[in-house]
Amino acid sequence: MPGRRKTEPTAKLMAEWPLSPAATLGSSMRARGIFLEIRARLPAHLRKLLHIESRVLTLRLPEGADADVQAAAAIVSKAMIDIEDLPVIPREAEDILTISSGERHRWLKDGRLQSAGTRTVKLRGRARKITFHVFDPRHIEDVLDRDLVTIWREEDAAAAAENRRRAVAKAAVKRAQKKGREAAHSARNGRDENSEAKLRGWEDFESDGLLR
Repeated sequence: MPGRRKTEPTAKLMAEWPLSPAATLGSSMRARGIFLEIRARLPAHLRKLLHIESRVLTLRLPEGADADVQAAAAIVSKAMIDIEDLPVIPREAEDILTISSGERHRWLKDGRLQSAGTRTVKLRGRARKITFHVFDPRHIEDVLDRDLVTIWREEDAAAAAENRRRAVAKAAVKRAQKKGREAAHSARNGRDENSEAKLRGWEDFESDGLLR
């Protein structure tokens, strides 16, 4: 993520666009993401004019600078029309919902957190690309409003407790089966020893001629 550029004190404010709660979903990270998305749509020589100040996008012209402010303002204004529908990226979803990366992956895998598709980006300064799921902002808003995170965590805790109970029961069955096998083995060994002793006695009985 690019470093935050400080606004020059002498830069003249040319235009501003407040970010609505429906757009940011109460997240400063989401606000920052919107800023970076819109700034990326500007021509390279105009990007330095756009700033974010307390969840307000501002277009400022440094003193003595010569730039096409009207063109920049037109691009930003157009982008702001549907900014509330801008897909939510993973780190924004985690910040909005106050969840961990592990929870996001788990709930995405089992379908509770619904993907709105994938996005592939090239990491800055690197050759490789990464692909990740993005989310519909209205879905994220619904999860937030219905406090589904609390419900999902309770469901996960109950499932984990049930899995532990089953594991304990399974281990107990295995121990019982092992003890049963050991007892059966000991019993068979005892019978074999008794039988052998009886057979040795039978030889004495036969030597006395009692079987003739």
